[in-house]
Amino acid sequence: MDDRFQRLRLARTENGFETAAAAAEAFGWNRNTYSSNENGNAAFSYRRAKEYAAAFGVRPEWLYDAAGPMRSSGVAGLAPIIGRVGANPEGDVLLATGQGSGELAPIPPGGTEKAVALRVSGHSMRGLADDGALIYFEDQRSSPSPDMLGQVVVVETDTDEVLVKRLLRGSGPGLYDLESVAGPTRRDARLRWAAHITAIIPPYQARRIILSEG
Repeated sequence: MDDRFQRLRLARTENGFETAAAAAEAFGWNRNTYSSNENGNAAFSYRRAKEYAAAFGVRPEWLYDAAGPMRSSGVAGLAPIIGRVGANPEGDVLLATGQGSGELAPIPPGGTEKAVALRVSGHSMRGLADDGALIYFEDQRSSPSPDMLGQVVVVETDTDEVLVKRLLRGSGPGLYDLESVAGPTRRDARLRWAAHITAIIPPYQARRIILSEG
């Protein structure tokens, strides 16, 4: 399949969604935007391709420009470590590199095939996750839900930052305050998605269970 919109349609149908409208409703996408992306009337960006790929369980590189296989080969029972999380030079936010490390770790109890992990770098989250710990979450790219308020979660902002923050209600609809484990609170952020932390593995145990994809 040579065209991007055809690959998007294939990814949707192989995930059991009979119509574009059904997929858009399930994942909270704008129905008209998604339909236009899928029928070829509107091209979508690589950023959007990553969102669609995460929802449908395919590789964004394949979806966007047909590079490589449709799905990662994967290893049953293992989750990819997708990046590192730690304090920036100012010490006021927690961020992820967003690039795969080439490492895997066992899926935690209750996790699914969408489980991923971040490896903690530094001591900015002392008391929550120490240097070398693993933080797991389900990579489902869903909008923040009410049960996340007051919890430490993984979020992506509309400025492309992936953060580990305590999620608080902001000053208006669609706005959230992000409280740091250490450092000031970020006010009225707009989020693309949020995910519950499903497990935190201490550094000593993390060193024992991390495997190379090779």
